[in-house]
Amino acid sequence: MHAHSRPVQSNQASVHEQLPAVVAKHAATIFRKPVSAVNLEAFTASIAAWKAHGGAPLILDAGCGVGLSTRKLAQAFPGSFVIGVDQSAERLGRNIRWAGDLPKNFITVRADLIDYWRLMLSESIYPQQHYLLYPNPWPKKSQLGRRWHGHAIFPVIVALGGRIECRSNWKIYIDEFASSLQQLSAGAVHSEAHRSTPTDALTPFEAKYAASGHALWRCHTELPPKPGLASTLVDS
Repeated sequence: MHAHSRPVQSNQASVHEQLPAVVAKHAATIFRKPVSAVNLEAFTASIAAWKAHGGAPLILDAGCGVGLSTRKLAQAFPGSFVIGVDQSAERLGRNIRWAGDLPKNFITVRADLIDYWRLMLSESIYPQQHYLLYPNPWPKKSQLGRRWHGHAIFPVIVALGGRIECRSNWKIYIDEFASSLQQLSAGAVHSEAHRSTPTDALTPFEAKYAASGHALWRCHTELPPKPGLASTLVDS
């Protein structure tokens, strides 16, 4: 595969100096945005599918795009159930080439992740594994609040616990994500950026970036769920 994707360009040279203050502010704030009926319906349907599968260990593929990663994770972890969530019906509706039979232990659902994550925490549904694969980096310095670790939802992501893995072709994003994880775990976990050399790309973006010669980065860590934080983080 040959590709010519440009590396991330940014006016930010290192971890954003305001990140710790932003993360601390969000950790001390209840998220009061109402959950939409559409997102609640999508959440309910996907959780029902998981329970119908026997309530196997849950893997969340957050921002799954076209769903290739969801299928590959389902194939890699046959004893688990994978839910892929993306807000774009167009992406989820694209035809994905797949060799052989599709795995049965997955579902993709159209929903806003901000609502989906809050509903998971409110309903005490904790993923065993949680993937955020190549999220939009929002690389301008002024766009910190659009990155997941700079968003008000980040404390909810951390409270859900599990094995959290984030991948990006922008090292600063992974450095910031790891720093925010450490901050919200009070240093109890160690997470840092690692150079990633995947042999089988999980997503089309990962394949494209690798073919373009980009350095690929990831951080991953294991966190216990924090059930007691639901009432302090989300308004249910």
